[in-house]
Order: sequence, then structure tokens, then C-alpha cells
Amino acid sequence: MFIKDSEKLLQMNQYHIHIKGLVQGVGFRPSVYRLATEMGLRGYVDNSNDGVLVVLQATHAQKERFLRALDTSAPAVSSIEEIEVSRHKAVERYAGFDIAPSRSSGEEITRVSPDIAICPDCLRDRKQQLHRINYPFINCTHCGPRFSIIKELPYDRGVTTMNGFEMCDRCRAEYSDVHDRRFHAQPIACNECGPHYTLRDSEGREEGTYASIVARVVQTLVAGGVVALKGMGGYNLLCDADNEQAVNRLRQIKGRYAKPLAVMYCDEEAVAADLALSDEELRALTSWRRPIVLAQEKEHRAPWLNKGYKSLGVLLPYMAIHYDLFAAAPALRRLVVTSGNASGTPIVIADGEAHDLFDKQVDLVVSYNREIYNRVDDSVVCEYDGLCRPVRRARGYTPEPLHNVQPTEGILAVGAEQVSCFAIGKKEDILLGQYIGELSCRENLGFFEEAVSHFSRMFRFEPRCVVCDLHPDYYATVWGEQYAAERNIPVYRVQHHHAHAVAVMAEYGLTGEVLALCLDGTGYGDDCTIWGGELLRCSRSEYSRLAHQPYLPMPGGDVAAREPWRMAVALLYSLYGEDMPLPSDFVKRIGADRIRLVSRMIASRVNTPLSSGAGRLFDAVASLLGVADFNRYQAEAPQKLEQLADNAVSKIYYFDKEAPLDFSWLVVAILSDLQKGVPRSEIAMAFHRTYAAMWCVALAKQAIRQKLSRVVLCGGVLQNRLLTDLLMSMLRRLGLQPYLPAVVPCNDAAIAVGQMAVAAAWLDRRKK
Repeated sequence: MFIKDSEKLLQMNQYHIHIKGLVQGVGFRPSVYRLATEMGLRGYVDNSNDGVLVVLQATHAQKERFLRALDTSAPAVSSIEEIEVSRHKAVERYAGFDIAPSRSSGEEITRVSPDIAICPDCLRDRKQQLHRINYPFINCTHCGPRFSIIKELPYDRGVTTMNGFEMCDRCRAEYSDVHDRRFHAQPIACNECGPHYTLRDSEGREEGTYASIVARVVQTLVAGGVVALKGMGGYNLLCDADNEQAVNRLRQIKGRYAKPLAVMYCDEEAVAADLALSDEELRALTSWRRPIVLAQEKEHRAPWLNKGYKSLGVLLPYMAIHYDLFAAAPALRRLVVTSGNASGTPIVIADGEAHDLFDKQVDLVVSYNREIYNRVDDSVVCEYDGLCRPVRRARGYTPEPLHNVQPTEGILAVGAEQVSCFAIGKKEDILLGQYIGELSCRENLGFFEEAVSHFSRMFRFEPRCVVCDLHPDYYATVWGEQYAAERNIPVYRVQHHHAHAVAVMAEYGLTGEVLALCLDGTGYGDDCTIWGGELLRCSRSEYSRLAHQPYLPMPGGDVAAREPWRMAVALLYSLYGEDMPLPSDFVKRIGADRIRLVSRMIASRVNTPLSSGAGRLFDAVASLLGVADFNRYQAEAPQKLEQLADNAVSKIYYFDKEAPLDFSWLVVAILSDLQKGVPRSEIAMAFHRTYAAMWCVALAKQAIRQKLSRVVLCGGVLQNRLLTDLLMSMLRRLGLQPYLPAVVPCNDAAIAVGQMAVAAAWLDRRKK
């Protein structure tokens, strides 16, 4: 927080205090009111679309005390980013201190609060307040839906999906009472005047009494049924996590046959009984954001949830109904809670669509009569290098902005393809949209367009240019080009890994030049090959490629990314040719004829593009070790390779430190250990350690040559916690300063951030 103060005279005067940050929808105005009245000050506070304005009549000393107390008295969820103070001549003396009506003018915007998990005070109120006894949609200025229901700024009830619910007299009295915790809580409601649940079973019978709905849901879950429940940002599918048949049925309904599922526990003690939580993981788990936290299991007891994994995604209740389900069924230890959709498509938000999709597939569909305006899935975080960092940034995080060093106004960044996120620019802020998914899915592309439209309306965004990826066939690129053509605005293209690197620079406010280690599966390179294991020297506006992994052929193109065994053949064929020493169990699993066919594709270079992608190397090693020959979902083989690794193993294979990215030594060592019968968990760990060491040697050499010590780490392969922790530790021991993203994911969800920061640097340079 910094303060700009133009005051020069020490006397009673009128101050305009403009507060920017997360200061709307979180009880900020009531806290200002209480502070000012306690101090006996005069004036008023109001919302505007660019923050909160406090008009204060006070002496210089009173104003200073007020500013010092402002930060400490602010609500826990709020965040003050900047305070601007200016002095004005008082025309009249105010009688006291008031809260003025919200104003909406100009194109500037304030931060919008993410959705907030139900708070302990509201949980207590459900047991004590007569008009809210067991009311499931209880909320206050400290909790409840925000982003999912807002349409426009400034944040007031009339521009949310609560607009259709007229407050009863008791709620209106609380809403108008500055001393009440629900003063100007826009979603305020009670049993009399607020939203309510309805239940429909597979026979079309309906139930509208909340207690009966909870009882029916619990009865169904205990009996092994599956329920579709409308959550905060979309529908979820629920079942008993300890019932293998129920989980398998849910997988069939969703079309998610192998990917791990997230599990909700009733409280942190129940989670701690099953998982070895660090202090950092516990903080994230119990925070108001309520993300899914990926943590280590103490014992792998339910393979139907996460076969092949030592980690499990866990979360705690964040809506009242979650608490009620656990309270009504002590026998339910934990519930699968996953997005309500067909796998790969957007989470369902419309009630009609939910009934069309689920009525005949699940036992119960539970809806409520408040619209979800902004669809938003559960967020996922994982602890890397001692800090929980987002893997999927959605509920509880979106739409928090990042500050950029150059103006971003009017820039629309459309991101990448598989883990799609867009971003819009306002002043110097980058507003990253919620997780969307893979844009090759028609429904996700529709979600993308819907979200861009909603953000543009909410944040009063007028596009001046579009920035996209170099890849000409990305759906996001094609869409961005059409969008720009329709509006006659320019299009800029940013190389994929340059965008990855600059996203980290933008997050940390780094300027000048850095080294960037970019490890992912796919990125369109300047030489028209597929990049993905890259060492760059880059600034925000320029980059050069210093080193990269050896190119490997990808027999079948994109098919090779789905079938890691092809990359195993490609890796060995590149080193040995037709006489490649494939492990006997590999040949037995895949078949000699299929291997021969792929070998011929590589030899003749038919449909076999070249790739330096780190993800493809991990695919190849995973298949050689028998971990996974097919990726049934994105990065299944590399993820399971990480899970297989024995952390107690300290072995590092020999490699040539003069040519550290020569992977032939590594491959020979792995094959030798396989032939000797070395445990595959030991080989997997040695691979990770050696791979990290090879890159660190390459980085150390370039750091000396380039006279740079700052290293940004980026790319989806860094979702591998084992690899990332090794890299961070080794780089620090070498005296280098590594930067790992902590606000935006390291995967392709960050691409839009980097695209925008690069475009902003280009445009800023043109002005000079």
C-alpha cells in the first residue's frame, strides 16, 4: 500500500481518500463507517466502479490516524492495493459520517471479489436466527457468492442475479443497519425472501422442503447413489467416495474413466486422518478460497479414486448444504465432488441443461432458483517449494488481477489451446479469466466466448488489439483473428514460450533480462517445429533461444502425445536405429508389428514432426518403465511416473557436463538398470534427479555466459512437484535466483498473462 498525499497545510480540511483493491462486496464500507464514527469524524464513504471513496473532514493528525487504522480494521477478505489522498476546500460541514449510494461513471473499474466460502459466523447464525434457521443460502459481507452472480460494476444487488429476490422487512432492516454484519451484503436473504432448493428424482417427482431434500440426498448417497447438486459456480456430481460401485457409476456418467477424482471431507480433522498435510496445505485447505488441495495420502486405500497415485485432491465444505449433508449422515466419511459435466466440456450452470443431461442418469438433481451468471469450477492448488500454488485458477481466485509495469488498457489476450484462459487489460492491470478447458471442444469454445463477453461487460472493456499464440491452427488464434477482423483492430502474435516466461516476469514485476527454463509438451517454434524443452534469454519484448532438448520425432503427430509408447520407440530409434534395445516386456505389451510400423514412419519421416518437448521425453520414459503406454487424459504417463518415484533414492546417473543436454547417457543408464532388474521406483527417481541436474548445469553455464542470475521457471511439466522442488533447490545451491509462479498456474493458463505483458511492452516501446 502506498499513499499519494498533496496536503501542505496542517488544519481542519476535507480529504478525498480513494482506495483501490478488493474493497467491494467484502464489508469494506461498513468497516470504514465504524472506524470513522468511532473516531468522531465527519464525511461519507461510497462505492464507485473504480474503488471506494472516503470524503473525510478532519485535521491532519486525525486523517493520519484514520489511514493507519484503515489497514488493520479492514475485513480479512479485503485487500488494499493503493490509497490516493488529496486535499480539498470544504464547502460545508457534514453533520456526521454516512454511507452514500454507489456511483457508476467512467470506464475505470475496481476489483471484483471472488466467491467466498460460508463463514463461521453464518454457520452459527443458521442455528440461532429465527428467520434463518437452517437456511442454506445464508451469507454476509464476509462470505457468499460474488463473482458467480455479478453482471456489472459497481457491485450492488441490482446488478447481480439476486435482483429478482425482493428483501423481506427483516433482511432490509439488517441490510440498512450499519452495525449489522449484513449491512449492504448484496446477496442477503433468509427463509422468507431468498433462493430455495428444489429436488427432482429420476421419476420426475419433485421436493421443495429443504429438510426433506437433505434427507433424500443423504439417503441416496448412503445407498450408493449419485446426485447432481447445483453448487456455487456450477453443478457438481456427488457420491460416497468409499463406495467403489458408486464411484464407478459416477465415472460412467461423467465419462471420466481413469483421471483422479476430488474428495470432500467434513472437516480438517477428517482430512488429517487420511492425508499427511503440511502446515501450508492446511492453511490453503481451510482458507476462505476453499480450493482443492493436492496432498499425500498416508495410505492408499481406495484405488478407484486415484489409481497409480500417492496424492489425492481434497477439499472442505464451502456451502451450507455441504455441512448439512455430512451432519445428517455421520456414516459418510467423504464424498466425491466433481464438476457436473461430460468429461472435457464446461461445468453445467443452467437448470434446464442440468435436467436434460442428468435426469435419466443420476438418482437426484438438486437445483436452486438463483441464476449462476459466471460459471466457475473448483480451483486446484498444490504445494511447490513450500508454497501452495494454483494448478487450476477458478472459484475463490477469479477475477483477482495482476498489476503490470506497462499499460494494458484495451488488450485482449486469447491464450493457448489445451488449458485455455483469456485475459483483458484495464489501465495497468491484467484480469485473467477463469479456467475454461480445451478449446477444440465446441462447448468450451462457446464458454470461452461467453466468458469474454461477461468480462467485457463487467469491467467495461473496449478492445483495442488482440494478442494470440504463433500457432496458426489454435482455436484461440483463429477466434482472435476473426474477433479482431470484425472490429478492425490489430492482431499481435507471441511465441508460446516467450509468453510463458513473461507471465512469470509479470507476476513478480521483473524487468530487464532473465534466463527462462520453459518445460512443457507443445509450443509452436520459430523453426516451425514443436518446442517444449527450452532455455531462453528474454526480456518482456524480446527473446533468444540459448539451448533446447534434442529433437525427437513424433510418429503420428498429435497421436504420439496420446500414446507414449510411440515416443519410447522414437527415443530409442533416434539413438540406436532399427537395432534399438527395447525392453522385452515393452515389446510384449505393444507388439512387434506396431513397433515395426512406427519405426518405418520415423525412418521415412511420414507424419512425424520433430519435437523438443519435455513432456514427450517424460512420456517415453514412463512407457519404457511400464508406467503407462497410453495417456487416457492429459499427462497421465508423466504424472504416474512422478508418483512412482521413490523419494528416498539419491542416485543421479552420469551425464556429460560439457554437453549436459545430451540425453543419450541418461537413456543408456535407464536401459541398463532395467536389464539389471533395478526397482522401477528407483529408476524413476534417478531419472527425475538426473533430468533436473542436467538442466541446472546447462543453466549455470548460460548464467556465466549471459551474465544473468535470475531464472524464471514455467511450463506445464513443472506441475511435477518432485521435479520442481529439485530444480528450485539445485538452482539456489548454484547461487541463482529462481522464480516460480505463485499467483497464476505454470501451465498454459498463464499464456494469456504473458501474451498481454509482451504486447504491452511492444506498444509501450512504440510510444517512446
